[in-house]
This record gives sequence, structure tokens and C-alpha cells, in this order.
Amino acid sequence: MTRLLLITERFAPDLGGLARSATRLVATLSQLGIKIDVVTWSRFLQPGEVFPPEIGEANTRVYRIGLYRHWDMTMPHTLNVLDWLHSSHAYDAVWGHYLFPSGFLATWFAALKGLASTVSARGNDIDREMFPPGDFARLQWTLQHAKAVTAVSADMSRKIQLLSGRDDVLLLKNVVDTEIFSPQARRGEINKETLGIASDEVVLGFCGELREKKGQQFLLNALTTVRQVRPACLLIIGEVRTSQESVLQLYKTHQPENAQRIIITRHLSNHEAVAEYLRLCDVYLQPSLWEGMPNALLEAMACGCCCIASDAGGIPEVIIHGKNGFLLPRSHLHKLGEAVLECLTMTTEEKNQIVQAARDRILTEYSLTQEKLQLQTLIDRLIPNSV
Repeated sequence: MTRLLLITERFAPDLGGLARSATRLVATLSQLGIKIDVVTWSRFLQPGEVFPPEIGEANTRVYRIGLYRHWDMTMPHTLNVLDWLHSSHAYDAVWGHYLFPSGFLATWFAALKGLASTVSARGNDIDREMFPPGDFARLQWTLQHAKAVTAVSADMSRKIQLLSGRDDVLLLKNVVDTEIFSPQARRGEINKETLGIASDEVVLGFCGELREKKGQQFLLNALTTVRQVRPACLLIIGEVRTSQESVLQLYKTHQPENAQRIIITRHLSNHEAVAEYLRLCDVYLQPSLWEGMPNALLEAMACGCCCIASDAGGIPEVIIHGKNGFLLPRSHLHKLGEAVLECLTMTTEEKNQIVQAARDRILTEYSLTQEKLQLQTLIDRLIPNSV
């Protein structure tokens, strides 16, 4: 049986799209008959502590390592742990999920041991790491020396080609469980009444960890603009990053009445609950400043939400403006509220056509079936003749 070592900075139950995508990929790889050990870091353990492995579904074990204060201590220690694991389990390949630190460490460790390596580029790892204080040389070395490189969007694939000179980047799209994320309500335990939302209020939705790169200020401004015309609330399905809570506090100071109509669910580990909240949204908003391919947007489209998103990263690869959603240039995100009001003037028939086209796009190109095919192609390239 093929044995794979996957290194990721976050893994369930950690927050964010990185953890969700890593967890989903491991589940799909297990279904392909691959035995996987996951190595991830934790701030909840003592520095250097290695937590006993968590036994996951099928062929998965998860090792968590306590973070030191700086990477110059964390990474050498992690290499020691990888050394121990490889001596015990003899891996066939190493996967780095996100280019730094996971991708670099995976590529370096694989080179030291003569193993095949692959790295998956997700979004911030290209758009931010190539600029100071990111390490451009380390980023470029990783991209050039990994045996296989994957990207979540064609936009990112083009950037990787420019950075590394390689023309063999595989497209490994983010995907959605379309059984869970669907327009049909399941449990029905979550509704407007239980959340204190009035029947006439427009629900503006956002899902994930709200922070600057996700367009936090534009979401708040949009709420202000819409509420000048009609009752509305902003439903944040997730939470606000701790470092960004000051922005929300400032909004509460200047716009106390509008701030009262911000509803924050906190982190939800249950995907069915996330889908229920998404189905409450009249308009889903993704005003990102930079992106790979946001899981939350795909899930909203699968749930039949009417979506307005920026043109960042790979978003224009999934949303066709006016057909299955609406795009707003990043230079025009200050007009997000106006875009919402315009969206709300659509007839029921027009909206139904938009949301059905959105779901159809997800079913066709962003389903779990599609991911399994993409992963099999990657494994065949990474480990020829793997069983």
C-alpha cells in the first residue's frame, strides 16, 4: 500500500479553509487506498511536544507538534520528528499543504530522503509570500524542487509558472460536498426567528474567518449602505479574527444601530449547520482583496445563494458575471452596498436562474467526484505504479 506523509499548518478541528481543505483531501486520498500520516502544528501543546497520534478514518493518523515561538526552532525540531516517522513507516512521498512552512519543509525533507514531493498552493502563499517580509528565495526554491505542484486555480497556476519556470502545474480545485451543501433544507433547526432576524430583513451573508484580506471593511460599509434603504442584517457564519476585532469595535462606536444588526455564529465544526446558515442568506458576499479559490464561496453557490464576489484570484473562474453570480472589481469594492441593492431588485425568476446556474456550475466542476479524479492523476504522477 502506498504510504504518504502530509504536512499541513492546520488540520481539523482547526479553523479556516486551509484546515478544511487538508482534512477533505486526506479523506479523499484514503478512499483511493492510500495510507496517510498527517503532521500538523498546535499552539495548544507545549513547544516541541508530540501528541500521541489521533487515529482517523480508514488509513489516517494525525500527529500534532507543539509550536515554538519562532520557526527557526519549530522547523528543525519538526524535521527530527519527520525523521523518526519515516524510519518507522517508510513513506513513498511527502505532501506539503500550503507553500510555507509546510511546502518548504516537505520538499526539503523529501530531498534529504530521496523521496518524491508535492506541494499544493492555496492562495496567500503566492500572493503574500513573494513580497516582504515573505522569503522569495525559499518560495521559488520550493516551487522548483518539488516533483509535482498543484494549484487551486488557473490564475495561481500562471503565477507559479512565472515564478518557477515550470509548465507542469496540476489544477487541483477546491470542491464541495453537494449532498450537504444544497438548496434543500435538512434539519430546519436554524431559522430567522431563532436568530432574532425580522421577517422583512435582508440577510447579507459571509462565511469563514473575517479579516482584512476577506474585505471586512467593505462588508461593514455594505451593511451601512443597504440599511439606509431597507432593513438588513449581516450574518457572519464563523468568527472575526482576534487581530481584527478592533475594526468591528470602531464600527460599533460610529454606527451603533447598524452594528446591532451584525450576527456572529462563532466557529461551526458541523458542515450541516454551516449549510443551514447559508440557506438563510438573501445575498452572499465575498469581497476578498486576494484569494486562491474560497471554499465558502463554492459552498454558498452549492446552497443556491445569490453571490456577489470580488474578481480576486480564481473567483472569476467559477463566477460568470450575470449568469451564475456577480463580480465586482477589487477597485470598486466600495460600491458593494450599491451592488447588493441592485441585486435585490431582480425578479424571482431572474434570481432563480442565477442560483440554479450557480449550483449547476458546482455540480459540474467542483464536486467530490471531480476531486477524486484530480487526486488520482496527481498520485500517478507523483508515485508511478503506486498500488
